Amino acid sequence: MHMKTKFTLFRRGEVYYSQDSATGKQTSLRTKDETEARSLLNARNEAQRQPVLNLHLARAYLTASDPAFVERTWQIVMHQLQARGKASSRERFATAFKSPVLDGLRHKRLLETTSDDFFAVFKDAKPSTVCFLKRLHHLALSAGWIALPIVAPNLWPRYKPKDRRGITPDEHESILAREKNAEWKLFLELLWETGAAQSDAVNFKAEDIDWTSRTISYFRMKTGTLAQFTISKKLEAVLNHLPTTGALFPSLSTHPANFRANRFRYRCGVAGVSGVTLHCYRYAWAERAKTVGMPERFAQAALGHGSKAIHRAYSKKAQIIVPSLEDYERKAASPPPMVTA
Repeated sequence: MHMKTKFTLFRRGEVYYSQDSATGKQTSLRTKDETEARSLLNARNEAQRQPVLNLHLARAYLTASDPAFVERTWQIVMHQLQARGKASSRERFATAFKSPVLDGLRHKRLLETTSDDFFAVFKDAKPSTVCFLKRLHHLALSAGWIALPIVAPNLWPRYKPKDRRGITPDEHESILAREKNAEWKLFLELLWETGAAQSDAVNFKAEDIDWTSRTISYFRMKTGTLAQFTISKKLEAVLNHLPTTGALFPSLSTHPANFRANRFRYRCGVAGVSGVTLHCYRYAWAERAKTVGMPERFAQAALGHGSKAIHRAYSKKAQIIVPSLEDYERKAASPPPMVTA
């Protein structure tokens, strides 16, 4: 098996140098003795030759068992990941994998990928891109396309999550006061009353409403879990202005999520509101539920079990004033009210 010598020897003045045949980089060997210089050069070539030889041997064995193994690139892994999950997840994957930050890794063969290739991506990648890259790495490892982790678990970048908050009543009212589109206004009011995720709420249908039991039930797009809540008087007033058959938001439901997000951001700017997104309505609902003492199990049923908004609000975020122990002791000492026929 013939392999091109990586380093060549030359002399400049009285000092010997090595030159990388691939990059042309020249490095002084710090010696004027030709025999010593050739020994140093041979050592460098041998150190480089062994990993390359191992790679050639690995290719020979792996090609026999799986012809596609040695040619599989990270772009192929991206295609595999995009084909999994729900439609909303596939859309997010497709958008994330278009990032130019991944171009250096995209057509790299898995067999030839090193941790340095990943570190180069980490340098310019956003936290979301690193998250998707980690899922790519996990898929390749789980599928057996790489034998060992390319990046050890403790070497992945760690990011502190942004502090998220719910939209305040004043901010909500300020945005509503400047909203001229009737359908958008009703949409925001419904988000405030239900805490539904915007992707779920925009796809509500009149058939999801049970006026007999005064409830709305639906399965969350993100998790597939059931969410159900009672129709309050304020929510009833909103629903009375929406269609009685089919989609509740026939126009809004035809636009993608990024259109709704960008429009809401613009309307927030008009209203002088900053630091919130449509998802902040969900956080606000959870915080309000915690503040007024709604049991967590009821809040979970309303927003869907496993909701991060519920976990966030009920763990520490929402403010609630705890009654004094004396109040509870006085209530326990009081005799129960008499029941008269």
